[in-house]
Amino acid sequence: MLRHKVILIIALANPVCLVAQEPVKTTLAEAVKTVIEQPRYRTAHWGLYVVDAQTGEVILDHQCSKLFAPASCTKLFSVAAAFETLGADHRFHTKLLYTGKLDEADKTLHGDLILQASGDLTLGGRTQTDGTIAFKNHDHTYANGGINGELTEVDPLKGLQQLARQLAEKVKRIDGEIIIDDRLFDRAEGTGSGPGKITPILVNDNLIDFTITPALVVGQPAKVQHRPPGSAIVVDAQVETAPAQQTEVDPEKPGTSKASIAITMPTPGRYVVRGKIPAGHPSLLRVREVDDAASHARSLFIDALKQAGIEVGASSLALNPVDKLPAADAVAKLTMLTEFISPPFSEHARLILKVSHNLHASTLPLILAAHHQQRTLAQGLKHEGNALKRLGLTLDGVSFGGGAGGARSDYVSPQSAVKLLQQMAQRPDGKLYRQALPIVGIDGTPASAVSKGSAARGKFQAKTGTLSWNNGLAGNDIMTSKALAGYGETAEGRQVIFAFFVNNVLISGGGTAQAGRDLGRLCEMVYQGK
Repeated sequence: MLRHKVILIIALANPVCLVAQEPVKTTLAEAVKTVIEQPRYRTAHWGLYVVDAQTGEVILDHQCSKLFAPASCTKLFSVAAAFETLGADHRFHTKLLYTGKLDEADKTLHGDLILQASGDLTLGGRTQTDGTIAFKNHDHTYANGGINGELTEVDPLKGLQQLARQLAEKVKRIDGEIIIDDRLFDRAEGTGSGPGKITPILVNDNLIDFTITPALVVGQPAKVQHRPPGSAIVVDAQVETAPAQQTEVDPEKPGTSKASIAITMPTPGRYVVRGKIPAGHPSLLRVREVDDAASHARSLFIDALKQAGIEVGASSLALNPVDKLPAADAVAKLTMLTEFISPPFSEHARLILKVSHNLHASTLPLILAAHHQQRTLAQGLKHEGNALKRLGLTLDGVSFGGGAGGARSDYVSPQSAVKLLQQMAQRPDGKLYRQALPIVGIDGTPASAVSKGSAARGKFQAKTGTLSWNNGLAGNDIMTSKALAGYGETAEGRQVIFAFFVNNVLISGGGTAQAGRDLGRLCEMVYQGK
């Protein structure tokens, strides 16, 4: 009672206090400023666009029509174009054809066996028993850039082995050559990190994986394992277990290690592994791209044929004998013995978008070219542009030089990214497209964008993008692009579509990860409505 009396007296003495002051509400635009105006972004350019998924109402707009380097958000467009052109249920058919004559009595092929590459991005090497394609959040294609690279449990030779077993039901001996026909499209170079050679034949992403595990005793040789195994693969490994204090994780560069590993290939098929790894260091994954994808696939396939019980006279150590291939029109008339059929393209899209698979995304424009009986990257990009126009986009807000992100001509406006996502959401296969995206805070590249306790965790499905280059003047890096675009919802259940881009940020160790968390913070603000 005393307290209430005191308050009453004060109120009467000062009538102004009778007017209650409402708490100040922070708008979303004002809240966003606390992120984008931080000192670390003093050199940056931001583009932000958020709309209501049902009504199209603009919720947030900051320079939405300006062009920004999208980095791997480019993949949203290349995958969408493939959905439009090929269809979500498109399957790659890798065929086994033959020349000469097949003696059905003794199952001897008197001629050459031809594996016709179809551009299958995984060739069974990631397919799980339920038909889905396996992935890890830190894909092996990026293993050389840090300490987090992971391998899937699926045998990377699974598709070749299945083809060989299927063939063994019809053929027990092959007198002629084994040839890989990889003429589906012209060679090209991919954009972004990871394997750089785009070819129609892919086995384990055309990589040799090396898992390096330190010994328990300093000075002893580390254990070096490689996959896939092959009769034409020779590994010369000498890696020393070094004292832990000499090679601890570098505190200036989180996610990296001072372990020193070098992998060279002095001759085709011979890999030399040298270096040091600290005692107590977790097993370290490193990869090396093969020099000749077709010859590599051929040798692995010959091994699979022999394992399936087929007698093969051709040497697994020889180069792919492309000079013995019939003309392309003649190959089209050859008899098929069997084929390997991939999971639907929606599964490949899921792998590309979840882990931001540069090699596979870079291949998509060439697959589009081949779909139209053409061969070059330039032709494929034109077909991608036509597909985007069919999806309702105008091309004045996009520019691409490849399918993965990282090309000098890659630019996108936040408005165009949101428009693409809107159009894809309206398609019958739009659910599959959305499901292929990483879940912020859960999996794929944005798994650590928000904390495990964040209310926004699991509420956003979005593609990330990261592109940075070394600044030789100051010894730091310039982050050309950090991006996040996709679908989400607010705490009130409002469905939203968004695109966030930040370009040109000078960073030091861990800077890209911090930018990723800041984009995650923007998602939290959208979720909270402020």
